[in-house]
Amino acid sequence: MSAWIPWGGFAATVAGVAFLWHGAHAPAPTEKSAPTSVELAEAAGLRPTELVVDFRDDISEQALAANGYLEIPVGDMSAQDRLYRIDFDDADQAASALAKLSHDPDVESVDYDSLATIPPDEQAEEATATAGSMEAECGAKTGEAGTDFPAAEAEFPNDACFKYQWHLRQVGMPEAWKRGTGAGVVVAVIDTGVTQVGDLAGTKFVPGYNFIANNTNAADDHGHGTHVAGTIAESTNNRIGVAGVAYGATIMPIKVLSAKGSGSMAGIAQGIRWAADHGAGVINMSLGGPFAVGAIASAVKYAHGKGVVIVAAAGNDGHGRVGYPARYPGVIAVAATQFDESTTFYSNWGPQIDIAAPGGNVRVDQNGDGKPDGVLQHTIVPGDIGRTDYLWFMGTSMASPHVAGVAALVMGAGVRRPEAVEEILLGTARKPKGRTAAAGARIDDHYGAGIVDAGAALRKARDGRGAGELGLGLAASLLGLALLRRRGMAVAPLGFGFVAALLAGSSGLFFLPALTPESWTHAHALAGALSGGITDLSAGSLSATLLYSALAPVGLIVLLYGVRRLRPALAGFGFGVAGALLFTAIGHTVDLRFVPDALEPFWLAGQAALAGFFAAACLRKT
Repeated sequence: MSAWIPWGGFAATVAGVAFLWHGAHAPAPTEKSAPTSVELAEAAGLRPTELVVDFRDDISEQALAANGYLEIPVGDMSAQDRLYRIDFDDADQAASALAKLSHDPDVESVDYDSLATIPPDEQAEEATATAGSMEAECGAKTGEAGTDFPAAEAEFPNDACFKYQWHLRQVGMPEAWKRGTGAGVVVAVIDTGVTQVGDLAGTKFVPGYNFIANNTNAADDHGHGTHVAGTIAESTNNRIGVAGVAYGATIMPIKVLSAKGSGSMAGIAQGIRWAADHGAGVINMSLGGPFAVGAIASAVKYAHGKGVVIVAAAGNDGHGRVGYPARYPGVIAVAATQFDESTTFYSNWGPQIDIAAPGGNVRVDQNGDGKPDGVLQHTIVPGDIGRTDYLWFMGTSMASPHVAGVAALVMGAGVRRPEAVEEILLGTARKPKGRTAAAGARIDDHYGAGIVDAGAALRKARDGRGAGELGLGLAASLLGLALLRRRGMAVAPLGFGFVAALLAGSSGLFFLPALTPESWTHAHALAGALSGGITDLSAGSLSATLLYSALAPVGLIVLLYGVRRLRPALAGFGFGVAGALLFTAIGHTVDLRFVPDALEPFWLAGQAALAGFFAAACLRKT
């Protein structure tokens, strides 16, 4: 019976880690129904003579030419993703073609074309928000932006107008910045484009695309997209302006909306695919419409399958119907709150709402700071794009990038699988003031799981993951020691080298923030960034697949086993990596290329066993 004790302890540790990570009552993502025939019929009233047809990507040119229709490319990417528009002389012809193409095996989806827009009321509020410049007040506090502060100054962040960003405090900043900044994560802003205004000068950018003009110039000619990008990753702690949620993340500008704030759903579908194909880890869509378009649903599924977290605004109609694309499965639908944490008068609601975040309300000043309670960011001025200013906007468009930014923080902490990121966001969302709900239950159709909490999300993603990995590494070590001793084998002394290597191997130096006092703000933030370690690699790459294997510990053991004094450290590193691999299998936190989803846990568990076997070999006293 005693022979099973080590295995029983190991199994109990595995079960405990699984319970603590996933939780007994973690809120589940909402089930989102497919569009109904009634909704599709409603869409026909918008452009009854235009169809958007998403053909199979592998359809041949011959089959495309033989169907009897004249396909018009949606953009330069149409030849790659086989997304086309077909125009008809009248609605009857279009309806007949819709019925025929919907049964064509070469067609993935066919719909009437429709427009996605920035909500009209949101644009009206943006126009009024330009009265009274904030450029002077939000300029550098003293001296030039970017110069060093005196050593005695401990304020973080030091941005001149951070004091007006109540919305960042509502989501748990700046506590979360002590644990991570989103470094290494690319966030695609699918919107009116993004212009790198003054307070985005320190923010990283990668090339994007303009699906309105079909070129690579994705600059903003409206103001909406730049404001959204600022909430996600505004340059922070640069002594000017304001701050952003994941200021270490990289922005990918994707322009799908015109200067008037509208764009074709077909173009948006291409933008989603383009972002997924060019390295985006998170997509934010602060746009939408009331109608379903199959090409968007297909694009969302495609991007989600490539490991992209997709976040979208619920809509600003103030009624119980969530808009598209937020309503699609695989998209995190975001409702809007104001300063007092109540949901706003304009925010859409319904069972498809996943989470809430600050969207603001420029019509009130609930915090009494003399400024409207909107979301404040630096952007170009709508209607006068030659100027820039710090403007308060409101809308679910402003709520969505808060969640996208927190998703980037979580991904930067090493959690790369979209389902795992969503589980963390929903599981750590907090209850708003005056509201209660059973543990793990949705609050209601206005809040979903609650208000996104960046600090809690990062604590779980980084510290919780690190503790789980370390616990499993220790359990693997004890199991290895017990099995060696049961076989009558002498065990070499362990010592500090074993413990240090176990810590490093198990958790990517996750423990550094715990050793750095939170009062040392900058050092603590640096330690948090380092704690991501090698887990910041993209899970979609071959290098990441090799990383989540026994290659590193086995390779080191093979190379250095002959150095006797290093064997305890090699054993500790091997057991630590085994714990990290086991945790990844339990938490299902990453997608691995070249490994089918169903086999990923078995791959990771097998690699953990291999790492543990080689580690145990190093403990034998020979």
